[in-house]
Amino acid sequence: MEYKKEFKILVWIIVVFASAFFLPIESVRFNTAVQATFDLVKWYAREHVVLCLLPAFFIAGVISVFVSQGAILKYFGANAKKWLAYTVAALSGTILAVCSCTILPLFSSIHKRGAGLGPAIAFLYSGPAINILAIILTARILGFEMGVARTIGAVVFAVVIGVIMSLIYRKEEKLKREEQMNIEVPPEKRPMWQTSLHFFTLVLILVFANWGAPTADDSSGAWYFIWSYKWIITGFFGLVLAWSLIYILKIKWQWVAGAVVLTAISAFLSFLLIENPKLRPMVPMMVAIAALSVITLLDRKDPENKEWTLSTWDFAKQILPLLAIGVVTAGFLLGSTHDGKSIAGVIPNEWISALVGGNSVFSNFFASVVGAFMYFATLTEVPIVQGLLASGMGKGPALALLLAGPSLSLPNMLVIRKIMGTQKTVVYVSLVIVMATITGLLFGTL
Repeated sequence: MEYKKEFKILVWIIVVFASAFFLPIESVRFNTAVQATFDLVKWYAREHVVLCLLPAFFIAGVISVFVSQGAILKYFGANAKKWLAYTVAALSGTILAVCSCTILPLFSSIHKRGAGLGPAIAFLYSGPAINILAIILTARILGFEMGVARTIGAVVFAVVIGVIMSLIYRKEEKLKREEQMNIEVPPEKRPMWQTSLHFFTLVLILVFANWGAPTADDSSGAWYFIWSYKWIITGFFGLVLAWSLIYILKIKWQWVAGAVVLTAISAFLSFLLIENPKLRPMVPMMVAIAALSVITLLDRKDPENKEWTLSTWDFAKQILPLLAIGVVTAGFLLGSTHDGKSIAGVIPNEWISALVGGNSVFSNFFASVVGAFMYFATLTEVPIVQGLLASGMGKGPALALLLAGPSLSLPNMLVIRKIMGTQKTVVYVSLVIVMATITGLLFGTL
């Protein structure tokens, strides 16, 4: 055993030395990929972690602590009515408006609380895939036909993939049903409307804080109006959250008022001192999150309030390191594409553009695979596909990428594997890729 341990150490030393010795720093492609990696990491940290992931962790904490197990079992449990479970799961994405990474803490939370595998998978897929904002943007930029196809495809995918997963692992699901039949659900601690109000207030803060900018030729309408006043709307729901903390969670009003004042002051100072308009909202968001964490951790009246933040921290510890690894890997291999600029990774962009032309089985399959491994933040997949269509991408592969891309990513896969194991993750990813390939092929022939 001692020799095996020493041999492993020797192998790792050789691998690290060989990597350093043959590091291709003279290669333009390699240096561009490194630049793309750091560009994607910086963009992800600035645009996604503070405004998107951190609120999502708190929402997952609400599900984990405040949403009763009875409610989870009623709507998502193995013994729940199938039509109800899959309907709620498949349509949840229209409300959440999240990306493939932001859905992970929410999926992890309902999975731990006893959700059936099928409904949980439907929820996992639908969250990023049926995003109502992305559907509207798809129809407006890529055409009504593509928007309808994406909507129908995403809903069908969520249900079909969930059903297939539950059938494949039916023995496990049968055991789960038997276990859940004997569970005695404790009574609700507070009325369901209070928990729902607290939950959906956080969801609305997440949605409006991440409301995407309108297109250049769209300077009117509801989308533009909401975008223009998104931070006022987000601030309003922030005040609703403050009310919820006082009257629902029973936290001292003086603490909550202090948190609100600190957040308002930080927003005012960031507006005065920070030149980059994209960075300004992050300061009050971080102050608000820090203040929320402190007042819930210090609360002595209800241990659940402290448990909420501790549960949020547990999700962050579990998910953030894997997301970081995934973002770095995706950036190096596939490059960084955002805000109208594109930096190629080790795999050249022109190769991808050339391989997704036409409507062959291979082009649809390749588009599905690239979409599955590439990271798309909420709404960014639409302009990316628009650019690929302009470069000769077929409409079938475009739909395949839209159905596989937003719901999956390499960071997403790493976290899913930790939650439900390697085998289930491989099956899930394979189902998404195969169904996206077939759907793109059919759509391309119409």
